[in-house]
Amino acid sequence: MNLADVFTFLFVILGFIIVYVAYWLATAGLFPRLTERCAERLSASPVKATLLGLAVWGPTLFIGTLISSKAPNAALKFVGIFVIILSALIALAGSSGLALRVGAGLKSARDEAEPWRRVLRGGIVLALTFVLPFVGWLVMVWSFAAGFGAFLLAWPKRVKLDVSEPVAVPTAEPAAR
Repeated sequence: MNLADVFTFLFVILGFIIVYVAYWLATAGLFPRLTERCAERLSASPVKATLLGLAVWGPTLFIGTLISSKAPNAALKFVGIFVIILSALIALAGSSGLALRVGAGLKSARDEAEPWRRVLRGGIVLALTFVLPFVGWLVMVWSFAAGFGAFLLAWPKRVKLDVSEPVAVPTAEPAAR
């Protein structure tokens, strides 16, 4: 193994770490309430989230892989790949709650003004735990399975509407000429 091979492995691993943290930050930026609900679910019942994630995410990946590899035509192969990508995105979105949970334990004075820094700190720490061979890989699979389960538990957010008072619907004003 020469130096070029070492740098190839190093930069591939660093690339994955950067991509994981970027997805966690993007999820926290686009869907902050979902990220907070995933963090709450992982705090309240990590075993339930993990078992649900393993029960749903594992077969989903298996079915997607089976469809994409054994399908006789390109359309079905695309469906299989879509299932795999969608389940990976759901697992990443749910595991942003785990990154938030880890980052909340690493308090900083800047957290009130910049709450996204909790996800950044937690995401960096969480992604660095994935680097250790074997143990880190198990932590990565666990965090994605638990994230998938937390996403499923946090997704059906029901909002109660107060129907006692009518809601005023804004109307468009005609444009002035």
